[in-house]
Amino acid sequence: MNSSVEKVVNSYPEEIQDKILQLRQLIFDVAKELNLSLIETLKWNEPSYLTDGGSTVRIAWKKAFPAQFGIYFNCKTSLIETFKEICPQKLSFEGNRAIIFELDDEIPKQELKTCIALSLNYHALKHLPLLGV
Repeated sequence: MNSSVEKVVNSYPEEIQDKILQLRQLIFDVAKELNLSLIETLKWNEPSYLTDGGSTVRIAWKKAFPAQFGIYFNCKTSLIETFKEICPQKLSFEGNRAIIFELDDEIPKQELKTCIALSLNYHALKHLPLLGV
């Protein structure tokens, strides 16, 4: 784990740390399955994950909402709108930027992996119609 990311995650309440680490693992699993090189860093003091041809994925807990945690996407993309179409029942959304979970929620791994894959490939996927796919 990137040391600056580790420091941030360790600053979260213990029960949140486990949830954030589950999200982090899903991101790494998806990147591995797609054979993507993943960079772990901080953006806005939140663990962030970048790939070539992808849109940044962030995970965070906010003090203002202590019983929630989330996975955040670029609000200038169509990602959340797409997620709402493909996973409307299993995910809770915050505007056009995040999937939010309550502390006691079970993380719907398969649906979330689909969302993560779409984000990590976002810029590459936007060009698929031009390739005749």
